[in-house]
Amino acid sequence: MELSQPPCPEDVVVLVEKPASAITPAASQFSERRAGFWVALAALLAAAAKATIAWNTIGTNDVITFYQFAASLQNHGLEWTYVHNVSFNHPPLTAYFLRGIYHLAHLPFVQENAISFPFLLRLPGIVADLITVWAVFRIAKSVESKIPTWALLVFALSPASLMITGFHGNTDPIMVMFLTIATLAVVRDRPILCGLFFALSCQIKIIPLLFLPIFFFFWTERRLAFKFVVPTALIFLVLWAQPLFNFPIAFAKNVLSYGSFWGLWGVTYWLRQTGWSEFGRVTYLQFTPAQAVVGTVLKLSIIAIVLSIGWRRRYLGRQSLLRSIAYAWIVFFILSPGVCAQYLVWLAPFVLLLSPTFFGWLTATSSLFLFFFYNAIADKFPWYLAISHGGHNAEWTPWTAWPWGILIAGLLIFWINAKRENPSLRLLSLQPFDPESRR
Repeated sequence: MELSQPPCPEDVVVLVEKPASAITPAASQFSERRAGFWVALAALLAAAAKATIAWNTIGTNDVITFYQFAASLQNHGLEWTYVHNVSFNHPPLTAYFLRGIYHLAHLPFVQENAISFPFLLRLPGIVADLITVWAVFRIAKSVESKIPTWALLVFALSPASLMITGFHGNTDPIMVMFLTIATLAVVRDRPILCGLFFALSCQIKIIPLLFLPIFFFFWTERRLAFKFVVPTALIFLVLWAQPLFNFPIAFAKNVLSYGSFWGLWGVTYWLRQTGWSEFGRVTYLQFTPAQAVVGTVLKLSIIAIVLSIGWRRRYLGRQSLLRSIAYAWIVFFILSPGVCAQYLVWLAPFVLLLSPTFFGWLTATSSLFLFFFYNAIADKFPWYLAISHGGHNAEWTPWTAWPWGILIAGLLIFWINAKRENPSLRLLSLQPFDPESRR
């Protein structure tokens, strides 16, 4: 057996004389690669679990509703569906996607291999979650405040994401993917890509339009607004051309004015608990005068606060834009008149980038709420088909109060800590105004 050769003196000298500054980046790169490996593995395992669930279940009543939408789009077209079904509140790109997978699901080859419409509906979201994890990992390694590996692993393996993407059945994860990539483009100082992916996120769900002032003011302050606005406008023009030029009223009524369910979340839930008949009905259509007034005030408050966040924080750096989006999401979920279960994936990447600890608490409470909610409407575990029967008190309470309360507590803690560190803190900025901090 041969013994290994001892190091020669020259090697020892080289090793000893090698500066620490040269060793540290190598160690950092190794640590980053190792973290990337484990996060990627966790994301792939989560994707496999979601795909297994999607293959073996139908999901919630949203899947059935999407199938009905798809059949209507296939048989009657987009205009007819908007006019005759006020529940279809999705932008045209989602309509084209539904029509495409409806046609695909009826191909003989697809049917022979038991590839169902519910699986095809959820498959893009599963892929989107993988891309979102990658984008968050790249952002986390680019910003000044490094996100610990444990938080990235929790994000990749999130039970909330597992239930929503794998079981629920909706397009929300795709919207989140595009919006997260748009923020990655900000970190990498790419206004054109930011505008492109921001616009694409708005083609899946209309809600990202809420963040337009944050992006616009940020790029305007850096004199790059033109590069952001042009691709954004082009995407909107191309993908909204059909409804805007042919049936704008139906499109605006269904898509731009959608308000979700009253009485299941936050302020409107607690108003419903007062027992006053004006606040007692759970609905997203034909609101009572009191419901309409409260809903309008809450929506206008959200818009005003987000505008203030975008304007006051426009001077701050790229990392602060990530925080601005997180703050805006938190404000939205605290004040929103209505929230559906699958919405809880919307803010997860941005809350993680804001505060890993806060993200952990929000993920835990959201996951508990979702588990009890799906378990209530699926009749038994393991779930196969979950349909809400209108028993809103039994299905939603008291579990929605947990994530909603965490959001309120988190925002208050951020404000108190920031105020303690910076007595000159401006309202709604969560960071003192400092023109010299622009980058």
